[in-house]
Amino acid sequence: MEKQVIHFGITPASAADAEAFADLFIGHITAHPEYISHGEIQMGVGEVIVKDSCCITRPTSDAREKWIKYILEEMNNETVACVWKAVDDQGSILGFCVADIEVNGGAPFGMVGDVLVNPQCRAGGVGNAMLQTAIDWLRAKGINDIFLESGKDNHNAHRFFEKRGFVHVSEIYKLNN
Repeated sequence: MEKQVIHFGITPASAADAEAFADLFIGHITAHPEYISHGEIQMGVGEVIVKDSCCITRPTSDAREKWIKYILEEMNNETVACVWKAVDDQGSILGFCVADIEVNGGAPFGMVGDVLVNPQCRAGGVGNAMLQTAIDWLRAKGINDIFLESGKDNHNAHRFFEKRGFVHVSEIYKLNN
């Protein structure tokens, strides 16, 4: 099978993109709950159910509203966050990426919050270009340490990130109430 060539550009996102991003995001976590990580659980977009010592993740009933609130807050915090979109020649959104600068007492560090590409556009360079855009933005802001999080069973994403130089540094645990 020949790799499809996709022509696209990456530009900063705006509030007008929030609904389309939400459609892509909620559709993805519904079809692929393994994408849900502690970040989505902490913001109330996802939940974890423990059954027979196994963690099952799923979107919450109000995930869309909470996620739109989150992405708009990111877009409105331009000094420490940036959201980009990848669009094709017809202006269709192919994916989005979010990066933040965090300060927790030590040196500021970068967090790549999401890299999400429309499934029909995967393997066309969109995700790689968006991730590199986020890394370049963080480096331009003087950030040396860059982290990201991924759902524990999101193995395709793990391979994607590892191929781009990220290494697995920790595990996250949640108390089962």
